[in-house]
Amino acid sequence: MTDTQPDDDGLVLIPDALRPRLAANAAEPDGDHVPVLKLFNPSGPGTWLITELDPDGDTMFGLCDLDMGCPELGSVSLRELTGVTLPFGLTIERDIHFEGRLPISQWAEIARRCGSIREAEQIVRTVAPASDTAPAVDPD
Repeated sequence: MTDTQPDDDGLVLIPDALRPRLAANAAEPDGDHVPVLKLFNPSGPGTWLITELDPDGDTMFGLCDLDMGCPELGSVSLRELTGVTLPFGLTIERDIHFEGRLPISQWAEIARRCGSIREAEQIVRTVAPASDTAPAVDPD
């Protein structure tokens, strides 16, 4: 699977509808952007909240968590994530229901205190309820 071709479930890691927002965020690197998408390992450790995609089409920026108790802000390669082969033929997936809700700095602080993005999500849901106006994005 590539980031623009669907996997077996018909999902694309970065749909065309999200690319302009990711690019706009990358053009303003000092901004405290709300995460645009969440990528995750469906069979184990690994969660990424992505705010930016560089013009190279590969380098993403966001909150990265490999479930070692210390989520951190940094860059990750889209190419590397799409190349990950997991057990049972699984691949890294995009959470199609994810809503960023808070700026990435707040996500980072909550995730560091909790020790993981997954734990932080429970807190974020209570402090920043879902938006009724969140844009819908097709799974592909």
